[in-house]
Amino acid sequence: MKATSPHTIESVSAMHRHMGVKGPSHPMISVVDLSTVKCDTDRVDQSLVYEFYTIAIKKNVEGKVRYGQQYYDFDEGLMSFVAPHQLVRVDKDTPVRMDGLMLMVHPDFFRTYSLAHRIKEYGFFDYAVHEALHLSESEEATVTQLLHTIRQESQATLDAFTHDLLVSTIDLLLTYCNRFYHRQFITRQLASHDVLSRLEAVLDDYFNSDQLIESGLPSVESVANQLNLSPNYLSDMLRAHTGQSTQQHIHAKLIDKAKQALSTTTMPVSEIAYRLGFAYPQSFTKLFKRKTTMSPLTYRQSFN
Repeated sequence: MKATSPHTIESVSAMHRHMGVKGPSHPMISVVDLSTVKCDTDRVDQSLVYEFYTIAIKKNVEGKVRYGQQYYDFDEGLMSFVAPHQLVRVDKDTPVRMDGLMLMVHPDFFRTYSLAHRIKEYGFFDYAVHEALHLSESEEATVTQLLHTIRQESQATLDAFTHDLLVSTIDLLLTYCNRFYHRQFITRQLASHDVLSRLEAVLDDYFNSDQLIESGLPSVESVANQLNLSPNYLSDMLRAHTGQSTQQHIHAKLIDKAKQALSTTTMPVSEIAYRLGFAYPQSFTKLFKRKTTMSPLTYRQSFN
């Protein structure tokens, strides 16, 4: 069966039509009550690509949402974040109904504001569905209030302050969401410690195998895939618990292996570099010095 191409929804107005709700008051920003969405079952089993940002709080969802090959059921209040040009797919096995609110905003709406750059720094727009933000009762109230404020302001009569107020409220909403995600990383200690343990196991297996010589250092993406996490989520979670990103953990493992070889063998630095996946010894020396403030030879000599 031939796969169908993703359906691109280019505007907020087009999204309103797709959802079967009344057109937006503003062409570039809107907040929709998800309980009012009329779902056409003939169009549910479809991949979608938006040309705008969506930020949604969803509750009591029937149906399955899929990113790639993974499915996720929303049984409780969760937040999801989708950036322009990301692929979203809704499965048609069950009817889709839900409560909640969805903010849609086109990037042109805040292109002349600092938010245009800052929004790209929020890693949660690249998280997978199963890494959604679980809100506490008070957090849900905060998010809901901000979304209602955006909705009311976008539907009110425009004046000289409307645009600034809307952009600043979106900015505030994202700042709160960043705080809430950080709280989630901290409060889910057991799950996070499990990820840390599995990360160490993945890195140990890799560094003790021939893959290092054959393929070089593991990429953040390959490590995250083995842990069934998105690269951004893994790095953000690690920073919250250890202060280091995934890349820094990979480099730490590398430096540990290098120190072991330098202090316990007489192997030439060039051979150590090769065994650690470096095509050029100079690249290894540069990284080692950046991480330890010493060259490999200076480090070795400190043991004599």
